[in-house]
Amino acid sequence: MQRFAEGVASDQAGCPETPTSPTRKPPDLSVVAFGFSHRTASLPLLERVSMAGDAVGKVLRQLSEAEPVLGAVVLSTCNRTEVYLDAERFHDSYEIARDVLADHADLPRGEVGDHLAVYYDGEAVEHLFGVAAGLDSAVLGEHEILGQVRRAWLRARDEGTVTPTIDLLFRHAVEVGKRARSETAIGRGSASVGQIAVELAEARLGGLAGRRALVLGAGAIAATVTGALASRRPGDLVVVNRSRARAEALAAAHAGRSASLGDLGRELAAADLVVTCTGASEVMLEADVLAAAVDAGRQGAPLVVVDVALPRDVDPGARGVPGIELHDLDDLRRFAAATLAQRERAATQARELVAIAVASHLGERRARQAAPVVAGLRRWAEELRNAELERHRAKLGGLGEAELDAVDALTRSIVNKLLHGPTLALKDGAGTPRGDRLVEAVSDLFGLDD
Repeated sequence: MQRFAEGVASDQAGCPETPTSPTRKPPDLSVVAFGFSHRTASLPLLERVSMAGDAVGKVLRQLSEAEPVLGAVVLSTCNRTEVYLDAERFHDSYEIARDVLADHADLPRGEVGDHLAVYYDGEAVEHLFGVAAGLDSAVLGEHEILGQVRRAWLRARDEGTVTPTIDLLFRHAVEVGKRARSETAIGRGSASVGQIAVELAEARLGGLAGRRALVLGAGAIAATVTGALASRRPGDLVVVNRSRARAEALAAAHAGRSASLGDLGRELAAADLVVTCTGASEVMLEADVLAAAVDAGRQGAPLVVVDVALPRDVDPGARGVPGIELHDLDDLRRFAAATLAQRERAATQARELVAIAVASHLGERRARQAAPVVAGLRRWAEELRNAELERHRAKLGGLGEAELDAVDALTRSIVNKLLHGPTLALKDGAGTPRGDRLVEAVSDLFGLDD
């Protein structure tokens, strides 16, 4: 499996092992995850496979409508694009996920497959729980990822692609993420992309007090950035967004001001710092626009630009523009690695919490599926046994109490032995598509749903 930014990734505490190779497979499959993250893919590749809005709905439908996939959730953030499937046949599921993602990104299937990380069943559960807990983030313990996991789950619910297995998985993932932040110190300090972006800018400019800062965007990350900037007491804080109303609301919440996209050129020329964090699918700041801002009477003062969007808001070619100091998500990860030690001890506690939660989740998943059917099957068999004993009681009239007890014990033993194999099969297959088929077959054969 190819890995991206390996040197940076190796510094991240609490990270899962290298993703599973698709050449290995379990005998039965339930939850399987495929995707890309900052550990396995370059920033340009992450940019190509990222998705939002209608694209997410389209991919969810393509995945869930393909046999043998039963349900799907898509998680796409600035650090990862992953699909979580309730599926049956491993290699078919792998090919479906690879092909759908390749078509979405308009990339060769071979290139997508080379970078596609794979996790199945218990590994997929552990991976998602670690993601929700902030253990797999570029910024260890970051805050935004938990909300992103929850929104991905709710979006799949809205699209009708969530199965009971997937629903239980994501409900537990959100619970684990909350516990990791409330029961450990993993989220304390600068644990968000927005906060780290502001700290990077602060380090590059030697402080932000009195500086002129511009935020491009008005979403969740923009709100974090604006709040972090406001706490540094800048001389001017302006929010620019396509929706002027949203820009005004965000700016007003932090004693700043708003501006329209039409005023962006003038605002850039006056700024010392620009942080871009829109959800746009196209470049928002071309290199020539930034070059014009530098030329507009800045008198040699550099313009620091921090792009935390994916896809990127800023033309990468702006790195070559004199007077522009451009930083993107790769730079942010390197900067964040330097502050990692503060949360390493908390990561150990969070990993232990995740391990316990994974075992609990798998146990509950099995119990939810197998227990009611096993109980129903045994109840049906016991009722049948008692009915047959009662029907033949007249023929057993010559037997004494000891002999009748022996007959009762014998018939009970026969029933238990007959049910032993089916009971084990139901329990062993619980939580997998094979288990689903067994539950359905047993229920139909013995009329347990009646």
